[in-house]
Amino acid sequence: VPDPAVPRFPAACSEHFCAPHTPVPSLSSRGGSCAQPVAGSSSAFCGCSGWEIAASTGQRAQGGSWAAADMERLVERLEKAVERLETVCQGSGGCGEASAKGVAQYVQAFDALVAGPVAEYVKISKEVGGDVQKHAEMVHAGLMSERALLVVASQHQQPAENAFSELLKPISEQIQAVQNFREKNRGSKLFNHLSAVSESIPALGWVAMAPKPGPYVKEMTDAAMFYTNRILKEYKDVDKKQVDWVKAYLSIWTELQAYIKEYHTTGLTWSKTGPVATGGAKAPPVPPAGVAPPPPGPPPPPAPVSSSTDDSASRSALFAQINRGEGITSGLRHVSDDMKTHKNPALKNQGGPVRSGPKPFTAPKPACNANPSPKAPPLLELEGKKWRVENQENATNLVISDTELKQVAYVFKCTNSTLQIKGKINSITLDNCKKLGLVFDDVVGIVEIINSRDVKVQVMGKVPTISINKTDGCHVYLSKSSLDCEIVSAKSSEMNVLIPTEGGDFTEFPVPEQFKTVWNGQKLVTTVTEIAG
Repeated sequence: VPDPAVPRFPAACSEHFCAPHTPVPSLSSRGGSCAQPVAGSSSAFCGCSGWEIAASTGQRAQGGSWAAADMERLVERLEKAVERLETVCQGSGGCGEASAKGVAQYVQAFDALVAGPVAEYVKISKEVGGDVQKHAEMVHAGLMSERALLVVASQHQQPAENAFSELLKPISEQIQAVQNFREKNRGSKLFNHLSAVSESIPALGWVAMAPKPGPYVKEMTDAAMFYTNRILKEYKDVDKKQVDWVKAYLSIWTELQAYIKEYHTTGLTWSKTGPVATGGAKAPPVPPAGVAPPPPGPPPPPAPVSSSTDDSASRSALFAQINRGEGITSGLRHVSDDMKTHKNPALKNQGGPVRSGPKPFTAPKPACNANPSPKAPPLLELEGKKWRVENQENATNLVISDTELKQVAYVFKCTNSTLQIKGKINSITLDNCKKLGLVFDDVVGIVEIINSRDVKVQVMGKVPTISINKTDGCHVYLSKSSLDCEIVSAKSSEMNVLIPTEGGDFTEFPVPEQFKTVWNGQKLVTTVTEIAG
């Protein structure tokens, strides 16, 4: 720090008309400083490097330079000042920390996303607790794996496809873990929460979805909204925390789409100057949020060189034969008349070697799985307020009789079975069922049929709404008291509604599957079309 007893002058050289600059050699590593005397004054020197330097004396050595003692004193004072500035800079949190560590801008932007929407989602998930909290921790681990890949991409050039697949393995494993958690907890009271996350978590794979990663994330988000809408419908006026959870979770993917649009519009951005990434490339450590993925396997052995050597030898031999010119025919054998079939018909009746054509194509047989996954045990039980009917096969006498108005029924992966539900119940859901027959008395909410095939549903009492989604083959038998039922369908086929007649029979009416949409000048108008003939 300059001595306050010594007069100081402004740092601008133009104000003092100093002579041409002569940097002090000992200060050149710090940026240099003008060592010329100020014009018209012998008591101070200019500080045109930006420092306000005042000489303690106006003495000059021979040749116009400072005295050695004064120079050493000035250097020591400057060094101390620089050390103090560096200490202050480090103590205040580190100046230029991001640039010093070489973290790319899009990695910092991803960190901001994790610190914002993701942190809010994890926080609310902890407040909800249970399976939702565990699921959130797994989602966070997947995002940390993705951050590690972003760091690798910011420091390496784009690798070959097989090496890139190795880099994607940690993300793929986290996605699989999230989806498996949903499958193992189908009886959870918060199953809709788990389903919303499980259906949308593949959005983490946007890094491999060039050239349109953004639309891919949006598609996965739309898949989650089927279940988030259920959550909003169930908790809208009951539990605000559940509504906040939906908003926080969906905001992750909304912000991710904006992030991709800004930094990775047509695909993951790789460095243009670093080394080519390999399957074993490692990113700087990140905060642990889950089980670390296993290390990549050893690199594949080098390709054998013998094949290329044989090919070269064969080509050399071929060119040697061609270069023989007319002498190439010297190796041909003369064919006499008795060896020609058109002059010796007897040769046609003799059996000879027959060249077989190529073998017909046969589809490869699927490899047998040495350890097939065991079948899940059949289940029919009441868990809290939910009746669980799962993995039933060839069961034709399933009955649920002790029902209450607040109870719901969830029927999953039942095949060639029949289920009867007596009494009044809140709602019924059929999921991934085949050749299932359902008979029920009354439902006050909704009957949903999802991802099923060839199912039959008969209403004995009343039901306000029947929803059919992603189902091929569905027959709905209505009772006389349920003729005002609303049937909502999407992505389904072969749907028929059977209406009772006076004689006790049923008349079948197909649900339309073909539509025509036209623009009327203001909006789109969709009407049902009938197939002629």
